[in-house]
Amino acid sequence: MTRDNYRRCKVKICVIGGTGHIGSYLVPRLVLAGHNVKVIARHSHPRYSISNFGWERVEWILVDDRRKAEEDGSWKKLMESFEVDVVIDLICYTPEQNRMMIESFKGRIRHFLHCGSIWAYGATLRAPCQESFPRNPFGGYGINKAKIEADLIREYQTNGFPATIIHPGHISGPKWLPIDPQGTISGVGVYEKLARGEVVELPGSGLATLHHVHADDLAQLFQRAIERRNVAIGEAFSGVAPYAMSFLGCAEFVAFLFGKKANIKFVPLAEVESILGPKAFSITKDHVTRSPCCSIEKARRLLGYEPHYTTEEIYTECIEHLLESGALKI
Repeated sequence: MTRDNYRRCKVKICVIGGTGHIGSYLVPRLVLAGHNVKVIARHSHPRYSISNFGWERVEWILVDDRRKAEEDGSWKKLMESFEVDVVIDLICYTPEQNRMMIESFKGRIRHFLHCGSIWAYGATLRAPCQESFPRNPFGGYGINKAKIEADLIREYQTNGFPATIIHPGHISGPKWLPIDPQGTISGVGVYEKLARGEVVELPGSGLATLHHVHADDLAQLFQRAIERRNVAIGEAFSGVAPYAMSFLGCAEFVAFLFGKKANIKFVPLAEVESILGPKAFSITKDHVTRSPCCSIEKARRLLGYEPHYTTEEIYTECIEHLLESGALKI
């Protein structure tokens, strides 16, 4: 089957975790493109969708607890019970989970897409980080995502398993707050301060980077990988906005949205915990120490990926939603 014929035909697709951040945008895209779509999720209510387009044509398979189903064997039986062309797994976090998926679909599907994470890259030593650069992941989440990618690539190279890995940046959308200019995600407080011209503390020099991505741009990337499977199989792609931004750049832009000049105080990282609290600080520290900055050149060249949202546009959309919903009051 040629690429163009594959793009035009009706493909049977299963999206696992199809009601979350990415799935809320991806599922309507796939349905409106004419594909037959199954969604495996806890419930049949997309959390972040801003449109009902296509959801009435979805076939739902409800699983309350994937981990429990994996442990009692019912998950593997479910995976082996249906026939599809494409499987998209958006909620796989361990190599053991992924191995079960490989065993369930080996020799049975045309394309398997795994949602990874730019955390699989580790700290950015060369910027922007390309998918082919050496990896040095740290932390359980990033290490597991790197192992899953390595397993899938090895399975493709040795047995022809048709895998593609897409590594998202910091996923954002109008109903999902982006990683904020302090590198955490702890409510609207930092936005209120920036809107009022109050002091906002940033770690170090404020030049550590964040690399966001809008959930709809990730949905675009998954869709393009399906449509261009001949060049997507056996490859990993970074799914991020066109460029990363520093903590300072993010803070200055958000203040600008409110007609203010950012009132910034630079604080040594070791002192930030006393300001943000332990929970928020742990997230900030993760972002400072990794300072992600990734390239989308490969996704552009091979898949035609072109994100619609810059980080500034992500912040603008999210803040508009906060104001309209009344969650942010200034």
